[in-house]
Amino acid sequence: MKKISKLLLALSFVLSITTSAFAVTVVSWGGAYTESQKLGYGDPTAKKLGIPVNWVDYTGGLSEINAQKEAGKITWDIIDVYAKDTIIGCDEGIFVEFDFDKDFSPAPDGTKASDDFFTSMPSKCAVGNILYSWNYAYNNNNVKGTPNTIKDFFDTKKFPGKRSIYKDAMSNIEFALAADGIKPGKGGEKVYNKLLDDGGVDRAIAKIKALCEDPNGGCVFWNAGAQPPELLANGEVIMATGWNGRFFNAQMEGTPITQVWDGQILDYEYFALVKGGPNQADAMKVLREMTSTEGLAGSAKYIAYAPWRKSSIAIIDAGEPWFKDGKTSMVQHMPTAPANTKSYILMNPDFWADNQDEIGEKWEAMKAGL
Repeated sequence: MKKISKLLLALSFVLSITTSAFAVTVVSWGGAYTESQKLGYGDPTAKKLGIPVNWVDYTGGLSEINAQKEAGKITWDIIDVYAKDTIIGCDEGIFVEFDFDKDFSPAPDGTKASDDFFTSMPSKCAVGNILYSWNYAYNNNNVKGTPNTIKDFFDTKKFPGKRSIYKDAMSNIEFALAADGIKPGKGGEKVYNKLLDDGGVDRAIAKIKALCEDPNGGCVFWNAGAQPPELLANGEVIMATGWNGRFFNAQMEGTPITQVWDGQILDYEYFALVKGGPNQADAMKVLREMTSTEGLAGSAKYIAYAPWRKSSIAIIDAGEPWFKDGKTSMVQHMPTAPANTKSYILMNPDFWADNQDEIGEKWEAMKAGL
């Protein structure tokens, strides 16, 4: 009997190792966002295809996958990335190039994938996941008055208190110029034109520095999406930039915060398939299913990000109230809702792919001098 028990234990261990080895690993940003992906389309995909899907958190960028590649030990299969990283990763041969309409499923009515996604992809290695917003929110209990513009985020006389902002320059310098009198124009075109002018980046960074050094203000830098709502909830800051879906989920959980949409930066998030990943064939099957019409609609049951597919929006709209609580309609809470897009900036991935290193040096020098 003991021999049989030992044999069963050994067999169980081998099976667990085998299952783990063949699971597809998807890397994302953690917190409420990854939960929405796992529950919305990760778990349903794993059940439908019979392919285990594991989720791993990271804080962005390509440094970790580059390190895996250099070490010859790639462990990730699919990565949730910014647009600029799909461009850089594609150029550097980190990601697989897609044959888009072959690799991704058509809409239920037969519309091919390339026509069902809202816009074209930033690179041949990208497939759209969600549209989200960089905006800001404030704690209702800690602010006197009603902030309602991007200028109010920087107005420490009217609204004294610390602010929390993203650790890197991306989003911050766009916000800064919009608050410094540069009207975004169509999709933020005027903001990016000013950033490309001599002195434009310096002007934006100087405004952030002034906010951080202001005795009535001050900056707390965040690097994970769950942090801004937490910092607002515990009163460490009175305002925080962040991702609209994280703020929405905090509101649904009872945190007394209000989102401000003026000057929001409408951004896209993409999946990329790692070239040479441990389970590339299965990963492609998983990626196809997760980015289907039904898959992308499923994530919106758990977070207020807009799916990339037009046909997914139709499913959500027809099924309202769509949120997991069975009471909350989702389309109105998405960054693409008409009421939320009266003044917005469209994140420019080419600008960041071309200029992030130079801007990053200036940004880190500013932070080091605070």
